[in-house]
Amino acid sequence: MTIRKRLTAVLPLLAAAGLALTACTNPTSAADSDTSETGGVDLSSANVESRTHIDPVAEAVDALEASGFEPINEGQLTVAISPYVAPLSFAAEDDPNLVLGNEADIAQLVADGLGLELNVEAVAWADWPLGVQSGKYDVVISNVTVTEERKDLFDFATYREDVLGFAVKAGSPIESITEAKDVAGLKIVVGSGTNQEAILQKWDEENVAAGLDPVEFVYYDDNAAAQLALSSGRVDALLSPNAVLAFAAAQTGETEVVGTLNGGWPDTANIGVTTAKGNGLIEPVQLVLQSAIEDGAYGEVIDRWSLQDEAIDESLLNPPGLPRP
Repeated sequence: MTIRKRLTAVLPLLAAAGLALTACTNPTSAADSDTSETGGVDLSSANVESRTHIDPVAEAVDALEASGFEPINEGQLTVAISPYVAPLSFAAEDDPNLVLGNEADIAQLVADGLGLELNVEAVAWADWPLGVQSGKYDVVISNVTVTEERKDLFDFATYREDVLGFAVKAGSPIESITEAKDVAGLKIVVGSGTNQEAILQKWDEENVAAGLDPVEFVYYDDNAAAQLALSSGRVDALLSPNAVLAFAAAQTGETEVVGTLNGGWPDTANIGVTTAKGNGLIEPVQLVLQSAIEDGAYGEVIDRWSLQDEAIDESLLNPPGLPRP
């Protein structure tokens, strides 16, 4: 595996992008947990040694050859990843140039299945669209949601659902949050300007119209403050991308996820490997993903990063995306 030594220079930009993309999550928060005490996933460079690998998928290799697609670097699959937050993608604790996480593991499966060496490029979130279109990267695997607008320029092969979660302090009397009435009267931390804030606002409006108590919206600039507020009982719950919440709960045991909903609510949002439109690469990628789903390798990756609530049983090519703005 080749990883270009540019991660350190872009970390400040990635951190800023990560905060915007994942609401109240801090790009380093999950990596701060002590895995030796929690029994969680090793977040050091040793993590690579336990990464799931697969053999080349003959059908996908044949499809890649027939497509006429030429990788940017011969014999390699160059993958853009924005390493902003565990468990999706982040820098190893002991090597800031090594990208770890679910996205890197999925990238490994795709590269293996195509018979190529994995070459990860750490990029700022804002830079991947032009990079993929211009041919700087073969694909991006970085929590990219399928939207109708993006489908004008890119092709997608899905590998996760876009899922949000409600976390509470472990042992909280709140056992379930799955619909609007469950948030009535609660004090909830949410990221300003995020789609999860928009969903919570709609739920709150529905409750107030029905005569239920309103939600008290709480905002913090960083995840550490939000987590402290949750653990100390100053707030009732935290609404954020499920991936971050589920991984933190598995690592520390201090919180628990008591409800999930699709990130596109009331529509369905999917996360996909993303390529330039019509370059012939997406079909071979989808064949690899489907093969990995069927033979269990995909499940190993999902389980490793505590993302079972986001798992899919079929990789879809260019499914319906979130509506245009």
